[in-house]
Amino acid sequence: MNTFFYYFWLNVSQPNVSTTLNILRFSRPGTSILVGVVDPPNPNSKNDSVLLSQLFFLAAMNIFRFVADMSHLFSVLVLLLKIYASKSCSGISLKTQELYVLVFATRYLDLFTGFISVYNSVMKIVFILSSIAIVWCMRVHPMVRRTYDNQLDTFRHYYLIAGSFLLAFVFHYKLTIKEVLWAFSIFLEAVAILPQLVLLQRSSNVDNLTGQYVFFLGAYRGFYILNWIYRYLTEKSYSNWISWVAGFVQTALYGDFFYYYFISWKKNVKLQLPA
Repeated sequence: MNTFFYYFWLNVSQPNVSTTLNILRFSRPGTSILVGVVDPPNPNSKNDSVLLSQLFFLAAMNIFRFVADMSHLFSVLVLLLKIYASKSCSGISLKTQELYVLVFATRYLDLFTGFISVYNSVMKIVFILSSIAIVWCMRVHPMVRRTYDNQLDTFRHYYLIAGSFLLAFVFHYKLTIKEVLWAFSIFLEAVAILPQLVLLQRSSNVDNLTGQYVFFLGAYRGFYILNWIYRYLTEKSYSNWISWVAGFVQTALYGDFFYYYFISWKKNVKLQLPA
């Protein structure tokens, strides 16, 4: 089975002006090479808009982003496994999970306005539904909710929500509801892990599945940084400074956790975080 890699360069001289899209498809030696030109797609055409969205998605997809997406998905599966197998949410921050529901609900509004790809839509739906399911289990499930550490999970997460909204109103790419909410979701995701990290520090001992959940969440963001670096080096005029700044902040918050995770792995002992 041949593996293809797609690279796209989009040159825009002025906003809302027809663009020239050069499509180059490179394949392994011995297979065909196709060079195609679409000139010019009409941004006001629904079909052309869908085409451009799909091409942008293919352009953005690379091994680093795929591994990042899989790490994110695996972190959710690990958490769901912990809750299902043990009927316990001990060590899990409900406030962090509620923040993630808000992150996904505000970021993925484009599910109702356009289609990019099956992969893209499925991943968005999975993250929305899984985050809602986790919150439901922690709040409603008769066995799981009794194990919730509400006395340890006391981080005032509404400050994070308010701060993210303020940043989104000040820093955004376009002053529309959809774009401001997207920026809000980016800023909020950067700090959504804080209640979880604080809870783990207060509880000191971290069970294996909870530690793996947080580890894969951090790995997801780390691989996204590699994805951004790769795209910056290979794509002409690629820029996404809001995601970059928020992503680096988010990754930095995992620094202490990764240090102690590595120490526990190296010594083959249970993960413990300093109080």
